[in-house]
Amino acid sequence: MSRGMAIALCLGLVVAVLGSALGVVASKHQHRSLFMELQGLSAEADHLNVEWGMLQLEQGTWAGHGRVERVGRERLGMVMPGREDIVIIRP
Repeated sequence: MSRGMAIALCLGLVVAVLGSALGVVASKHQHRSLFMELQGLSAEADHLNVEWGMLQLEQGTWAGHGRVERVGRERLGMVMPGREDIVIIRP
């Protein structure tokens, strides 16, 4: 192998190593950026899950049988029907 060919081979290898190193750096940077985004989205998901649980509790409170019955009596003037007012329909 001639001296010029050996130098060209070394330069080629140096360029390949530098290119590979830059690729690794770029890949690591992208990985860190995406990981930080994932952490932020995970925190937001946790917050939304807590809020969803609170909303379900609130819905259960508002839709509770006792509350619905009280609101029907107080606001709508509804009353329980007497035995003579109840009609049973059989198929």
